[in-house]
Amino acid sequence: MGKPKALLEYKGEAFLSRLSRILGEVCGRVVVVLGHDAERVRPVVPGGVEIAVNPAPELGMLSSLQCGFSVARGSEAVLFLPVDYGAVEGRTVARIAAEVGNADIIVPVFEGLHGHPVCVSRRITAELLALPVTAQARDVIHRHRASTLYVAVDDAGIVNDVDTPEEYRALVEAGR
Repeated sequence: MGKPKALLEYKGEAFLSRLSRILGEVCGRVVVVLGHDAERVRPVVPGGVEIAVNPAPELGMLSSLQCGFSVARGSEAVLFLPVDYGAVEGRTVARIAAEVGNADIIVPVFEGLHGHPVCVSRRITAELLALPVTAQARDVIHRHRASTLYVAVDDAGIVNDVDTPEEYRALVEAGR
């Protein structure tokens, strides 16, 4: 990408700033996990947002999830959202949060596709924290399909994972 995805702009805000604001409008606490380029990204973390630094981001996404879950330990539920999904809408976060307590896992669905943010109960958070770093979060998520609530949303942002400059350009053009 040429710079950290957290610093990419969408609708006038850096992905990280935008997502932190949107989550903060609904969630009691917002924890941002920084890894690669932590010092470049830190300035866009809004005030009031807790920062956790993953000491070994090269171990993959699960290590970052576990780092954030460690800080949020004890919360009734945790919504997690990779910064790659910079176009997620606030109404979607509110819709997912409204279902807390109705299932162990809550997954948004747009036109049949599962997306982010995903919400997990304290019980599932504990299982994710117990995983070895070589595992994948989806192993736990799939194991609990029977206690998963899939919520239909009208938000393509939940499936817009920005990994390439081309995907970023398409996202920006579609958001105008």
